[in-house]
Amino acid sequence: MSPLSADVEPAPEQEEARREEPEPRGEQAGKPEGERAGKPEGERAGKPEGERAGKPEGERAGKPQAEPYGLPGKPLARGPFLFGLVGGLGVLTAIALAQMIVASLSTIILIVVAMFLAVGLNPAVEALQRRGLARRGAISIVFAGVIVAFALFGLAIVPPVSKQLTEFIDAVPGYLTELSNHPTLRQLDQDYQILPQLRTFVTSTLGPSLATGIMGAGLVVLNGVFTTVTLLVLMLYFLGSLHTIKDYLLKLVPASRRTRTRAISEEILSGIGGYVAGNVLISVIAGVVTWIFLSIAGVQYALALSLVVALTDLIPLVGATIGAVLVTAVALLDSWPAGIACAIFFVAYQQVENYFIYPRVMKHSVNVTPAVTVIAALFGGALLGIVGALLAIPVAAAIALIIRELVLPRQDRA
Repeated sequence: MSPLSADVEPAPEQEEARREEPEPRGEQAGKPEGERAGKPEGERAGKPEGERAGKPEGERAGKPQAEPYGLPGKPLARGPFLFGLVGGLGVLTAIALAQMIVASLSTIILIVVAMFLAVGLNPAVEALQRRGLARRGAISIVFAGVIVAFALFGLAIVPPVSKQLTEFIDAVPGYLTELSNHPTLRQLDQDYQILPQLRTFVTSTLGPSLATGIMGAGLVVLNGVFTTVTLLVLMLYFLGSLHTIKDYLLKLVPASRRTRTRAISEEILSGIGGYVAGNVLISVIAGVVTWIFLSIAGVQYALALSLVVALTDLIPLVGATIGAVLVTAVALLDSWPAGIACAIFFVAYQQVENYFIYPRVMKHSVNVTPAVTVIAALFGGALLGIVGALLAIPVAAAIALIIRELVLPRQDRA
């Protein structure tokens, strides 16, 4: 063998290394070179080329696709136009919410008053429960007492008012006859024709106005009856589910603060309940004492007038004065001595109530200074009228308790 052929031919060691080289891995292993070379690239991977090209890159890599509808785009640019649009939508939403609140203000007040009365009657229910009654039985007894109180008030007020109105209507013709027989009025009628003008006024203007007023008064009465029934139903519901409502609202508080919030809320509710119960007790005492005095003095409709005093005495600050003025005015129409006696009685009784009855009844309810009481009653009356004046004092007591328990300790630690 020539040296050239020795250089061209492979060495035996190289041939043996080539034979010992490992076969290709995967699906190409064990297949002839020609078969591997004759198939397209997609088939060599085991799947057609179109199927491999149609799948996302993440899925081809063995990872699930994160977004089923594709990746989100870039956020909108926060330009002045978008800022103004969002701000305008926020203003319109706030205006719509304010209009909704104003439109439903009467309903909101009704719900708040019903909850206020339920919280106020809850101490009476719990007192009956401590005597061994179930809560349903205690609620039934308290609610029946409220219904009886409303019924007695209606029976005491409606008959005297209807009787006085009937007597006035029956006496109108006699009043007209006396006026027509009066010599001064007869002379004025001859000079200025007063009676024909009066008849024309009554038939053309006063009659239709009275008819419209009577219809309006009837609608007012129906609305009052509906409001009273709705108030009683809401009060019964809140009284029955008061513990459930408290537990549900406490779940909205973080668990770390729930115990302290429960203790503060229980103290607030007990204070409100004590205030309502004490105010009702003071009004009952005022009504009973007034009824006894009016019965002794011989004033007509003593029961109805005493109920008026009890109702107006619920209003803070000015309620007792309003009731005293009304009853004194009615007694003056009956007789001067009775009116003067009523004035002296109410002046003396209000001193006893302000300095003896009120402090002893309210000592376990709310703890509000007199200045805060006056300011709260003024603000409540200006905002919501009589209802606001009734709710102002317990609300002020609740705010004072929150400030004392939460705000002041935090300021001391700061």
